[in-house]
Amino acid sequence: MTPEDMKKRTKLFGLDIIRLIDNIGNSLAARVIGGQLIRAATSVGANYRAACRGRSKREFIAKLGIVEEEADESAYWMEMLVDAGMVTETKVRRLINEANELVAITAASYMTAKRSH
Repeated sequence: MTPEDMKKRTKLFGLDIIRLIDNIGNSLAARVIGGQLIRAATSVGANYRAACRGRSKREFIAKLGIVEEEADESAYWMEMLVDAGMVTETKVRRLINEANELVAITAASYMTAKRSH
């Protein structure tokens, strides 16, 4: 996967989460969890782009670590939505899988970059 492919993929992930949150209701819990999820999911793409623009290998590695954390946090918030009965698992399964794939991709890139640093 090229950096451009990953930029598109992480941006699409953020947009898909925005669409999901727009449809979960307006309760206090939906607003709080939805806000946390949107912040984490959109941060995945933003930090990946920042990693690509990193001024040094060290900065690149640090930003990749943030991407991994935010993707994992996104999966957590989606699990919370399911466990709280706010969405069905079927509705978010694809997005949880995507978050986990982004974690795996980023973790592998992080480890490769650390080894070559």
